[in-house]
Amino acid sequence: MRPSQPSERALRISERNESGALIVAVDGEADLQSVEPLQAVLQQAADSDSPLVLDLSAVGFADSTMLNLLLRAFSEFGPRLRIAAPSPFVRRLFVLTGVDTVLPLYEGVDEALAEVS
Repeated sequence: MRPSQPSERALRISERNESGALIVAVDGEADLQSVEPLQAVLQQAADSDSPLVLDLSAVGFADSTMLNLLLRAFSEFGPRLRIAAPSPFVRRLFVLTGVDTVLPLYEGVDEALAEVS
C-alpha cells in the first residue's frame, strides 16, 4: 500500500470578501488528517463581526471531524455562519446525521449573501 502524499489529502482553502461577508471556499477531503487549514481560517474569522459563508460545493469527502468543526463554529459564530452549496456527499452526511436541521444551509453562495444586511 502506497502512503498518501500530503498534497493529495490537503484541503485547499480560498478566501474573498464580497457584499460585506467573508467567503471561504473549501476544496478536497475534510477529515482528521486534513481539516486543520479550515480550522485555522475559522479561528481567524472569529475575531471579525462579518458574516462567514462557507462554500462546500467542492468537498468530495467529509467525516465526523468536519461535522464537529462546523457545529463548534456555529456555536461560536451563530447566525453569522452560513453553509453554502454543500456537495452531494456533504449534503447526504448532513441529512444522515441530522446536522441539516441545525446548521444554516443555503443552495449557493448568492443565496447566503442575500441575507447579509
